[in-house]
Amino acid sequence: MTLSMPLAAGKRFFSAFLLIAPLFFIPTLSRAQSAPIAVFTATLSASISPAQADMLDGAIAAAKKGGAALLILRLDTPGGGIEPMRRMVTSILGSPVPIVIWIAPSGARAASAGVFLVAAASVAAMAPDTTIGSASPVGPGGGDLGKTLHKKIKNDLESLVRGMALSHGRNAKWYQRFVANAENLTAAEAVRERVVDFIAVDQLDLLTQIGKRGIESGGKVLRFSPDAVVVTAYDPGWRYGVLTWLLDPQVAYILLLIGVAGLFFELTTPGAILPGVIGGLCILPALYALSILPTNVTGLLLLLFGGGLFLLELHVTSYGLLSVAGVAALFTGSMLLFRHNGHPGLPLSVIAPTVAGVSLILLLAGWIVAKAQRQKPRSGLEALVGQIATVRHFTGKTGKVFVNGEIWNATLDARCVDCRPQPGQSVHIVAAKGMTLVVSTEEVPPTFTENR
Repeated sequence: MTLSMPLAAGKRFFSAFLLIAPLFFIPTLSRAQSAPIAVFTATLSASISPAQADMLDGAIAAAKKGGAALLILRLDTPGGGIEPMRRMVTSILGSPVPIVIWIAPSGARAASAGVFLVAAASVAAMAPDTTIGSASPVGPGGGDLGKTLHKKIKNDLESLVRGMALSHGRNAKWYQRFVANAENLTAAEAVRERVVDFIAVDQLDLLTQIGKRGIESGGKVLRFSPDAVVVTAYDPGWRYGVLTWLLDPQVAYILLLIGVAGLFFELTTPGAILPGVIGGLCILPALYALSILPTNVTGLLLLLFGGGLFLLELHVTSYGLLSVAGVAALFTGSMLLFRHNGHPGLPLSVIAPTVAGVSLILLLAGWIVAKAQRQKPRSGLEALVGQIATVRHFTGKTGKVFVNGEIWNATLDARCVDCRPQPGQSVHIVAAKGMTLVVSTEEVPPTFTENR
């Protein structure tokens, strides 16, 4: 009886301890589960070029340094060069941080070289109303490659995209068809055909689906709640912004035409200096951009031909026909400059005002030159023609006259039959022959040599 009471009390205490003990561990477990998940984001919304490859390398390095669990790359690109694409694919495949590519926002696309980035990503997602496809290789000028070269490049790209798709469990046959036939898919079709993993409406939806599905990070599958995620937007810096701006086709086109107009103005009106400086500063970056962008050679040659027609207008009397042909060449070249397979080229809203403005500058330079050619000389001996001189003395047909503080030899104009100049009389200078002035007491039209 005495012994049973302590035993009963001990049992009750032990039972209570078992009920209460887990409560001491719950805060620790909660803290472990709520440990923040670092996620870095970057945006690629331009043609794929060395600038975008540098940006991706910088984003991967920043994500690694910041201990990020994954890097989300928001993608919207019309494509780009094969070499920068391969560099970016290599960076994605070798990244120590898993990379998620999300084609967004609505209306965005992953075309041409962008398809390969999607195939290389650890997770591929699309926003609603986005597209993916058109990955057939084209030449640097936007035209078709030769049959043999096209086959080699196509086979190489097909093997590359097939291997990446298979390694991530995606539909390799569809990716091959993207390269072979330049096919396109909407977001819903891409998910149905297992080209991408899922559709994400916004970034929160994207993180929610990734957290539920899990993503391999650091040798283990990471699952998380969006509430535990700390998102850091990667800032590529001003250098990336300048290069991206410069490699925009519209910017490169405008810089090219301004450069041509500036150099034309300087060549036709030597000594202006400022137009030449502006032209050089514009045309050199434009040529760099054209060497990277898929430029149509025919369009570029038409632009240069148009500038040549304006220059020819200064030396050939065409009554404006050469200028009209120059404007037509500029307009046609602008339409073709960046037009290639799958890309419509520059919009008319950019071409029309740019061609009009540059044509006005070229016509202004031509008008200034033509006006200068028709003007009477303002220096040298011929500048005296048309002025009034004072007779010092005259004997027969020859004598001396005073003009602009100097005494000159003078002879009478043959048209002045009854002229008898007297000392102090004013006479008109009608011509200059050697170092002798031809004068007349009558006002007759001057005969000076035009400075053409």
